[in-house]
Amino acid sequence: MTDRELADLAYAMLEKSYVPYSKFPVGAALLCADGTVFTGCNVENAAYGSTICAERTALVKAVSEGHRDDFVRLAVVGDSADYCWPCGACRQMLYEFAPELELLVGKGDRSFTKLKLSDLLPHGFGPKSLG
Repeated sequence: MTDRELADLAYAMLEKSYVPYSKFPVGAALLCADGTVFTGCNVENAAYGSTICAERTALVKAVSEGHRDDFVRLAVVGDSADYCWPCGACRQMLYEFAPELELLVGKGDRSFTKLKLSDLLPHGFGPKSLG
């Protein structure tokens, strides 16, 4: 799957977001090594701590279907002027499973930039760090 195709799957998720509070939809698409793609959108809640981000939605869907160590690339996009960077909680959740995950981070004009998760979370920690 090309970067553009994965990003387009993430952009398609923007319309499924439930964002009555922030009005900031986010979409995500997580590619596994076997070609399986898990998509997600952000889902807000009046109890703000219960809100879940798009990238964590995609990750949790993948893990619940048995994928744990085969994540290749994640597209996370927003309808915004700037790139839709994953928050700290998402960075940590993703790092747990794929420290070298490739990220496509997009903005409203459908352009995106590409980098490694480890560039966004240098010196991260996960299961291998705990001995």
